[in-house]
Amino acid sequence: MTDKERYDVVVIGAGPGGYPAAIRASQKGAKVAIVEKQNVGGTCLNWGCIPTKTLLASTELVAHAKEAEKFGVRIGSIEPDWKAIMERKENVINTLASGILSLLKANSIELIKGKGSITPEGKVTVESEEGKITLDAGKIIIATGSEPAEIPVFDFTEPSVMTSTDALALDKVPESLIIVGSGVIGSEFACIFSTLGTQIVMIELMDRMLPTEDSRISKQMRSIFKKSGIEIKTKTTVNKVLEYKEDRISVELSTGETVEAEKVLISIGRKMNSQGLGLEEAGVEIDQRGCIVVNERMETTRPGIYAIGDVIGGILLAHTATFEGLVAAENATGGNAKIDYSVVPACIFTTPEIASVGLNTDKAAEQGKEIKVSRFSFGGLGKALAMGEDRGFVQLVIDPASDKILGAQIMGPHASDLIHEVAVAMKLGATAEEIGSTIHAHPSLPEAIMEAAEAAHGKAIHLSPSRK
Repeated sequence: MTDKERYDVVVIGAGPGGYPAAIRASQKGAKVAIVEKQNVGGTCLNWGCIPTKTLLASTELVAHAKEAEKFGVRIGSIEPDWKAIMERKENVINTLASGILSLLKANSIELIKGKGSITPEGKVTVESEEGKITLDAGKIIIATGSEPAEIPVFDFTEPSVMTSTDALALDKVPESLIIVGSGVIGSEFACIFSTLGTQIVMIELMDRMLPTEDSRISKQMRSIFKKSGIEIKTKTTVNKVLEYKEDRISVELSTGETVEAEKVLISIGRKMNSQGLGLEEAGVEIDQRGCIVVNERMETTRPGIYAIGDVIGGILLAHTATFEGLVAAENATGGNAKIDYSVVPACIFTTPEIASVGLNTDKAAEQGKEIKVSRFSFGGLGKALAMGEDRGFVQLVIDPASDKILGAQIMGPHASDLIHEVAVAMKLGATAEEIGSTIHAHPSLPEAIMEAAEAAHGKAIHLSPSRK
């Protein structure tokens, strides 16, 4: 590769937003290069979505095995093998990474290893161990993502202090764990380690766990966590660290209480990777949070430079980044696409799962919006009872004037799969009556959505009149 080689599109970052953007640009006939300083697949594949779901698959199997006698099956000693679980996680990551590399090659996309940055002239400089090269780029798509946010009160060089990335590289299961933050990441790790026997205390600044979720879900999930032995301290912060040891940390809470554990996991959110890219010199605006400012075409304040994914803030989800990448690629190759955030499902892979899309009751109240709320419990569903998964519910948020679905929240078995029926219904403008009048297979989990939709009109067969 020669210095100042010309590309139609250069993508910086090969995560779930970057590599789809590169492929779409190539499909449109562009000569494309993608710059990545670490591993293809980004945080999602290597240190986020995929590894955590792989670990959860293992721990959920452990949980099911412990309850096997309830299903008439006797199992002997259950012994989770952490080393084997971690090896399986690495195998899954490597398999998917190989798939991405094959896709890039098949689409004639050049993968360039190194740290990318943008020059004031609008070129891309790549620094690696082999030196520095400059790429002449017609258009640039920034997809540098984010990294775990840190809290100044903790020294992250101490072995007892972990980010989510560190937690995915542990050589053994901790006996005890303090989790600071009870959002998506913290709650998923709580489920993983609690199932493996770790004693867990969660510290949450807000007045409830999963504070961005519907309050009904937060309340029920806290009850489920409590029954599984997870302690949650809300409206609480860490004042200071009292002592660091190699296998122990002691902290003082805002309540004056002292809590001690083998490890502490900081899961308070993400920090955008917008620094060191030469953005200000290139005329790309960044807001006070470090997010790159873009319009609905994903274009920054510098024409011809686009940005997608976590680095722009907004909805920090891998699938959102993918669609933003596709929009940016269309526009970088002469198209005129616009991003649509009206229907974006979100999933939390706790036990039970949580999924949501659109408006929830708390957001509706904040907006002063009139809504109708309809629910159906999995406890009244034949398939859920047969599976032994009767916890949770389906909740539909409906516009009382048009009967259209404004949002939905699901807590229960396969919630991450079920939410997409509602998402498609919302995208197509379907009404609750239309969902309710659609024949659903029996016995199946989606019947809960049908029943919730029918309940909105007082027609739910499996809901007593007093609860309609």
